[in-house]
Amino acid sequence: MGRKRAIGWRGRVAATVVLAAMVGSAWTWWVARHWAPARAEFPVQGVIVGADDGETDFRALRAIGADFAYLEASSGASARDPAFARNLREVRGTGLRFGAVHIYDPCVPADRQAANFVTIVPRDAALLPPVISLSRSTEGCHDPVSEAGVESELTTFLNQVEAHTGQPAVLKIAPEFEDHYHIAARVERGLWLERDWLQPDYAGRPWTLWTANSSLRTEAGSTPFRWVVLQP
Repeated sequence: MGRKRAIGWRGRVAATVVLAAMVGSAWTWWVARHWAPARAEFPVQGVIVGADDGETDFRALRAIGADFAYLEASSGASARDPAFARNLREVRGTGLRFGAVHIYDPCVPADRQAANFVTIVPRDAALLPPVISLSRSTEGCHDPVSEAGVESELTTFLNQVEAHTGQPAVLKIAPEFEDHYHIAARVERGLWLERDWLQPDYAGRPWTLWTANSSLRTEAGSTPFRWVVLQP
């Protein structure tokens, strides 16, 4: 009888521990999906959106506290985000600051990519500084591209885009890209870094923008947003 009681007691303890772990995991998951940095520390916050995010209600985003929205616009030499024209039209007049993002392809000559960007993104003083997203590697390039070649072509691209916009660009650098090419130390521009919930430090110098939660759930939409904060 004593042995049965001991086994029953141990079973209840084990069940309690398992239940506590499940509740803790569920709570952690919920917090992670709804977490954004404190406004007291980062007063200016916003989003990055594109066609993959579905139709965006910018007024609803403004209502929940977004201050700006970056719109994915172009990619490589010819690709264009299908939602950019609509997003650009609908974000105006909402009170949100807004800007455009180009997804850079290191396999494609700089001139062709710059032509794609300047064709779709208007010369407009209302726009925030352009953002160049750097995440693609040269591993799949038809012709080999050296690290020095990546830096040289990127510099050419930046010069042409900045001449069009009249503003220095911001480099949105993925961790893998920085680890391979070390662009942050070679190209002096503002940095946009990525890391969920913890401030990123992989660039070796301070960031300007930070994707703090890549899947933030809010009342502004049924799909999660990539939530971004500005360095004070």
